[in-house]
Order: sequence, then structure tokens, then C-alpha cells
Amino acid sequence: MLASSRLFRRRGKPVANGKKAVQTDTAPKALGPYSQAIVANGMVFCAGQIPLDPATGDLVAGGIAEQTHQVLKNLRAVLKATGSDLDRSVKTTVFLKSMDSFTAMNEVYGRPEYFGANPPARSTVEVARLPRDVLVEIEVVALV
Repeated sequence: MLASSRLFRRRGKPVANGKKAVQTDTAPKALGPYSQAIVANGMVFCAGQIPLDPATGDLVAGGIAEQTHQVLKNLRAVLKATGSDLDRSVKTTVFLKSMDSFTAMNEVYGRPEYFGANPPARSTVEVARLPRDVLVEIEVVALV
């Protein structure tokens, strides 16, 4: 955890009012003028992640299962850059292109390697469209 904390201090960008912006190369770069995450008051507020390969910036191949796995992998990378991880999540919001994907997304999301025995509170909503026409986007709030 100490190494992660040093990484955060080195890569975290100070923002007004005691907030710190998070930027890590182990997750996809932001597609617009926003931070990958903000750390404030012992909490990490992650921007929504979509299923992009951080090395190439390309959309991962496959359907909802593969996309959900990549999104969670990307979120884990952002959280680890702050010294946190998915098992410290308190709230997630899942945005789906279609609620028809709900069961398949849940099969991946519910794996113990992501959130452990105590999954966070969650909202899941269907949306008309997501960036790059992906099938899923997830945002997370976690403890540092």
C-alpha cells in the first residue's frame, strides 16, 4: 500500500479545495476534459470507464461479458493508483445499452475477484447511447 500511496502522490494532480485528480497510464486516458478519478475526504470518485484497452485505446472485442470484464479491470487500475481497490467500493452505477444484457453483465460483475463477499450498493440503468457505442459503462465510488 505504501508504494501505491507514493505513486498517487507522484501522479496525483492537486485540484482546488483539497481534491486530487488521478491519472494513471494503466487505465484508458479520459476521452474528454475530465479526470479518471478524484480523491477527496478519504473517498475515490471514479469517472465512468468503458471497455477500452489501455495500451491501444481500442475497444475490446466481444460482447457484454468481455466488455464488463475490461471495464472492471480499468476501474481496478484507477483505484489501485490511489491505493484503493474494487473491494473498497461503496457504490457503483452501471450504464447498459440494453437491459437485455443485465443477466450476462451480472455474471461477470458478481464474480468474487471483483468486489469480494460484500459488493457495493449499485444502480443499473439502460441508456440510449454510450461513448464509442459500447455496451456497458461503470462508475465507482470507493474508500481510499
